[in-house]
Amino acid sequence: MHEVLHSNLFLVKEHVGMFKAASNFDVFDPETGQKIIDCREENLGFFTKLLRFTDYKRMTPFEITLRTPNGEPVLTVKRGVSIFLSTVDVLDENGYRVGGFKQKFFSIGGAFSVLDANDAPICDLQGKWTAWDFSFRRGDKEFARVSKKWAGLGREMFTSADNYMISIDEDVPQDHPIRILVMAAVMCIDFVLKE
Repeated sequence: MHEVLHSNLFLVKEHVGMFKAASNFDVFDPETGQKIIDCREENLGFFTKLLRFTDYKRMTPFEITLRTPNGEPVLTVKRGVSIFLSTVDVLDENGYRVGGFKQKFFSIGGAFSVLDANDAPICDLQGKWTAWDFSFRRGDKEFARVSKKWAGLGREMFTSADNYMISIDEDVPQDHPIRILVMAAVMCIDFVLKE
């Protein structure tokens, strides 16, 4: 796991754009304001770009790569074509699958099973129907939280940009693979539920 994921707080800002096919994000250290990760959808095909401007955009495949500002890979989040429920794969900096997300049927607010590398469920990613607030939970234990940060009325009304705050519980070890999945969750939530 890349050392940039050892922090417990991250601010994720989506790039502003009125008509954009690709989704791009920047991840900042909220304490210093320093950009620590670039998230880019680098290889967007022609037909996928076209479909992103139609009602079929929720079904389009995606692959977003997270890198440090100097180009070191951190992780990759990808999904193939999705007809009904999404299954999202998460790869580490070396291209090995560390787990993924499987969308749950009829969830209020959005919910996913969080899977390990062998597709065994390790916890749930549950959203609240009243707000963009998601938590990684196993029973009563919360590992991490992803919440949408409001960026101002004008920006939210006229663009599709969102900001997310990620907080990871201090009890989660710095080298635990759940940290990779927590960072990937923002892309999963944004592409699967928001698009």
